Amino acid sequence: MRPRVLITDNDLGDNVLETTALTEALDAEVVVRQCTSEEEVIDAVRAFNPQALLVQWAPITERVLEAAPDCRFISRLGIGIDMIDLDAAQDRGVEVRNVPDYCIEEVATHAFATALALWRQIPALDSQVRSGQWSAITYAPSIKRLSQATVGIVGLGRIGRAVAQGFQAWGCDVIAYDPVASPPSDIKLVDLDTLLADSDIISLHAPLTEESRHLIDSHAIARLRKSPIIVNTSRGPLIDEAALAAGLLEGQVGGAALDVFGVEPLATDSPLRSLDRVLLTPHAAWASAQALPDLRRLAVQNIIDYFNEAGGD
Repeated sequence: MRPRVLITDNDLGDNVLETTALTEALDAEVVVRQCTSEEEVIDAVRAFNPQALLVQWAPITERVLEAAPDCRFISRLGIGIDMIDLDAAQDRGVEVRNVPDYCIEEVATHAFATALALWRQIPALDSQVRSGQWSAITYAPSIKRLSQATVGIVGLGRIGRAVAQGFQAWGCDVIAYDPVASPPSDIKLVDLDTLLADSDIISLHAPLTEESRHLIDSHAIARLRKSPIIVNTSRGPLIDEAALAAGLLEGQVGGAALDVFGVEPLATDSPLRSLDRVLLTPHAAWASAQALPDLRRLAVQNIIDYFNEAGGD
């Protein structure tokens, strides 16, 4: 029997790479949709009853899985799997795999670069020159040597460790908060309150869970003591954006570099768009000429491997 694979959504290309690879490797029957809602996914799985799903952003809920009784495998086009109800998948014997390491360098360098841009006041200096001014002294008193910074890393996975190493190379004191990480030999693990109080730069690299949702909220911002720069290249809902905007306006937060948002695209009326010392990028930290094809190829390979393994028939 030919494996049935549903591509629920994919904004990374025309799906030729995915459908060709699945057809050539598995003789799979592939259906492509562009689902954005739970109801659209339910309609698609009811019509096709797939054995495997290739998912980018579409919500894979308990109701979706109930509507797809033959589904036994889900591959995520990306690292995070917060759009998939993992408990429901486990209850139904559905295996979930992601692509955990296709963009470690890209995300780490993006976080590092945007943090440094704000630390060095580059957006403000650029704006000054473009407006016809020329005064290096204007911002000099507010720019500390990077080696004097304490950098707090939230989440010591592959990307968080790479960011930590970059700051350590410049002589920064790096501390980290991660309730599940094994204590590293070269980074001091601290509780979240200590990290919030002591950090000049805070870089978020945690997965989105119920526990981490709005990790940075008004209560967290109230515990900041050094008006830090906050960087988020992980998941938008780690930050309460209204609280962050208020913290920026009140000076509790010294700057923010955001690549991810609670709702994407970022709303046109978001106050974050008009605030100073805020860098905004369109969920692009992962992007490179190498990462894009790697992501698509490896996500499809997850499905091919599953069906080639024992029990995947």
